[in-house]
Amino acid sequence: MTDQISIPDGWEPFEDAGFLNLVGPIHQRREADGVRSFAFVAQPKHANLIGVVHGGMLMTLADRALGLTAWDAAEGRPSVTIQFDMHFVSAARMGEFVELKPEVFRLTSSLVFMRGALRVADRPIAAATGIWKILDR
Repeated sequence: MTDQISIPDGWEPFEDAGFLNLVGPIHQRREADGVRSFAFVAQPKHANLIGVVHGGMLMTLADRALGLTAWDAAEGRPSVTIQFDMHFVSAARMGEFVELKPEVFRLTSSLVFMRGALRVADRPIAAATGIWKILDR
């Protein structure tokens, strides 16, 4: 389906040989403030039983996007999810471009506090918040 949907300008494929490779493709874009946004085109493989995007796919995008931003905020030190919340407010439909721009709202020496809204254009789909633990090398 991504061949039928044009990806907006400025987005490029995000390469990930792990779990995201199974549910992707995922795209990324570097914003003016340096933070990366992440997105995907909703395909039939992302559908739940009523034909809209499964909440697990939205949670997967949010966890990966916020987690990568935590690593960036921690200057490349590994960070792991220790708390993650998701609130669903609308459905994403097949063929829609779902995107999330993460935000760090607090950074300590050992924790990164994150949030982000998943959107289709200007329509909010879900809100994610979480805390990532910065690991010692």
